[in-house]
Amino acid sequence: MIKNSTGQFSKSHYQKAKGMTFIEVLIALVIMVTGILGAVAMQATAKKGSFDAMQRSLASSLAQDIIEKMRGNNSGTLASYAANSPYGSGKIISSPVCNSPAALCTPAQMVTHDLYGWEQLLMGAGATNGTNNVGGLVGGVGCLSVNGNAVTVVITWQGKSELVNGSTEGCGVTGNQRRQVRIEAFVY
Repeated sequence: MIKNSTGQFSKSHYQKAKGMTFIEVLIALVIMVTGILGAVAMQATAKKGSFDAMQRSLASSLAQDIIEKMRGNNSGTLASYAANSPYGSGKIISSPVCNSPAALCTPAQMVTHDLYGWEQLLMGAGATNGTNNVGGLVGGVGCLSVNGNAVTVVITWQGKSELVNGSTEGCGVTGNQRRQVRIEAFVY
């Protein structure tokens, strides 16, 4: 309503249009759908990034795990850990029982025990879905090299997205989706 010269309100043509027009509703829907699609795309990207971060964390943990096992069993057997490298394909098919006072293992048997457990972790044998291992790295491969008391652990796995350089430094299959963690340590 608009005030006339006497100060009273009069009806104008604007009063007849009540509510929103169809065009305004369509524009609001387009804006809302664009926002929803953006949120869905952001969620997908965050989920992929979270998976890659979890895989990198697991690889780092596995590398530290085998280094600590090597430190605990360093009685002249350090080079034995790297003898059958790379690991992750099920090379070591059994392990001696070394977890009771009645079944004490020699240092060489401890190497086999440590490597068997480490390889099982690489392959995800700790968590299964039916007969499939689902707890480890995707396509995980672990390589060990020993030079005196210097130890290098390289772990590669399959990532979700492509990288510019998929080099794996000789550990695992080279590809543009491979990820890698390399840890160097000194075992004394």
